[in-house]
Amino acid sequence: MQLTTHTTPSGFRLPSIHAAHAFFTEQPNPTTQSVFADNWIRLILSYARHRRLFILRVEDAEVAGGDWDEILRNERINRRVLPSHLNSLISAMVSRNLAYYEPPKQTRSVILLWRLPEEWADVLHSWGTATGQLNTILTLYEITDPPVPSPLSGMPLSLLRRAIAILTRSGRAQLIGVADGEGVRLLAGGK
Repeated sequence: MQLTTHTTPSGFRLPSIHAAHAFFTEQPNPTTQSVFADNWIRLILSYARHRRLFILRVEDAEVAGGDWDEILRNERINRRVLPSHLNSLISAMVSRNLAYYEPPKQTRSVILLWRLPEEWADVLHSWGTATGQLNTILTLYEITDPPVPSPLSGMPLSLLRRAIAILTRSGRAQLIGVADGEGVRLLAGGK
């Protein structure tokens, strides 16, 4: 089979390497494995951004019809990523600070950083500025589940907290305790 790109039902364009049988297995040659791992990591993060997926679990390699099926399986060549291979890719992403384990103290589920926490901090502050939320106390729920969808919709709370911590250190936010948990006040301060 010729290696060609392919567009998934969600509109994501898979690179031609996704049509290679060897791409779906861990390689014994460290150089080849490193190249394939780099390609997998780029593919996973690009797809996550395309679909706005934040969580990747080792179990996603076993679940047919899940959110990750379009990239973790290739029915055209009858291949799929095995859980052990996905686990090693997850470990590589964590070691490169492109993901972090969530919940902590386990190694089977990660939050993907298709935007770095610093970028999310800027997105949060820009959203607050554009929507007139500066100096208003917002619950974390109001940020991740606003009445009008935003770039922050569906964001995991642990990632939002990281973004808020960055804004707090730069004087652009203040974490506040509110009756039903945590809140944040976005401030007009500069970086």
